[in-house]
Amino acid sequence: MTGSRRPGRLSRRHFALALPSALLASGCAAPHRGTGRPGDPIVLTLLSHYASGALRDALQHPVDEWNATHDRVKVRTEAVEFTDLLTTLMVRQAAGQGADIIHPYCLWNGQLVRAGVLRPAPAEHAEEITSGYGAAAVGAASVGGRVYGYPTEMQTYALYYNKRLLREAGIDGPPRTWRELEEAAHRTARRDRYGNTLVQGFGLSTYDDSTTVGQTLALLNAAGGRFVSADGRNTAIDSPAGRAVFGLEHRLVAGGASAPGVNVYQAFPSGQVAMVVSAGWWTESLKELMGADYREVGVAPVPRPGAGYAHATLSTGFMLGVNAACGHAREAWEFLRWLNTEKAGVRGGRQGAAATRMSALQVSVGSLTGRADDMRTLLGQGGDPNLRPFLDALAYAVPEPNVPGAQQAKSLLRRNIEALWTGQQSIDEALRTTRRQVDQEVSRSW
Repeated sequence: MTGSRRPGRLSRRHFALALPSALLASGCAAPHRGTGRPGDPIVLTLLSHYASGALRDALQHPVDEWNATHDRVKVRTEAVEFTDLLTTLMVRQAAGQGADIIHPYCLWNGQLVRAGVLRPAPAEHAEEITSGYGAAAVGAASVGGRVYGYPTEMQTYALYYNKRLLREAGIDGPPRTWRELEEAAHRTARRDRYGNTLVQGFGLSTYDDSTTVGQTLALLNAAGGRFVSADGRNTAIDSPAGRAVFGLEHRLVAGGASAPGVNVYQAFPSGQVAMVVSAGWWTESLKELMGADYREVGVAPVPRPGAGYAHATLSTGFMLGVNAACGHAREAWEFLRWLNTEKAGVRGGRQGAAATRMSALQVSVGSLTGRADDMRTLLGQGGDPNLRPFLDALAYAVPEPNVPGAQQAKSLLRRNIEALWTGQQSIDEALRTTRRQVDQEVSRSW
């Protein structure tokens, strides 16, 4: 999901998404919202991280459509870097300059609710959301059982694999169990005579949260475990499932099948990683980076510890919600209903095909929403077959915990995973330290 083909700029998470500083400065000023009287429409501001390339254009298209067909209420988009989005949301709110509509990463929802930034969805909108989206999407957009917004981008995790590397190692298809995963990882891994990694069998990487924490939690969910308890007040990773995941990753590193110092975002498209667990947004980037070689990329469900385990994986996402301080909340919710629930004709699609504007927006940049019916309509029109495992995963994915301390808890987990991979901690030490640190963080956040 990128407008760039250059290595190292592979997703919206890694883009330099900043607007020119003068524009950002003006965007942080209190916007003119109007009165709603004839000739002076209400102007709602929408703050997101969709600031560059295809993402910016994809969002602007439906906003322009709304503005062209609605006289009384207009919408103006603003954007900042994803890495600056949470800070911007909190700082602008404290200064009384928060945007009317915000597009947060769902991991932050608990923190935003506690800080009084997010407004609960009105009953009729909450009902539309709970009935129109999958359980993982609804869970990500909810805090304490209350729905706070319309889910937008939805990412599930699956196993990417290089068909050529597996084929050359005599492996017929992707692994389905952890035993098969370990065997395939060792058979595909290659080093030179000096011990330098030429091919990682399984791509563990300390590059970012998506590869360090995301794939660990996807494997944890596949093992029937959870990172944070159901009530959100302590960690649940120090469990048989957590021990099994840490043990799997430790064996892969110790046995030379994984090299955490390798940047998988560069190594996989270069044919230097045989398998890696990552999110569905990557498919679009891989197509752009790999060209004809993309035909060797396959996607399969996250392997499970054994055949007796049900499919499960991790899901992450974003949502559009209304600021608690918005002076025109009813109008803001109506715009969100129009964008996220009203069906519109699919451009270039078969006769009678319809999907919501948000679903069409996400598919146009290689992503998904939590609306499985929309996704089947849109992906049934010649879309990338590698997106289908991510679509199937919407039915069994587990959303990231979004308790008030979730962002810090995720950072603590990443630190301890990396300490395990680099030999600074044993499996027992990593589990105990994670439990102690995360328990302290999430209990303080309530």
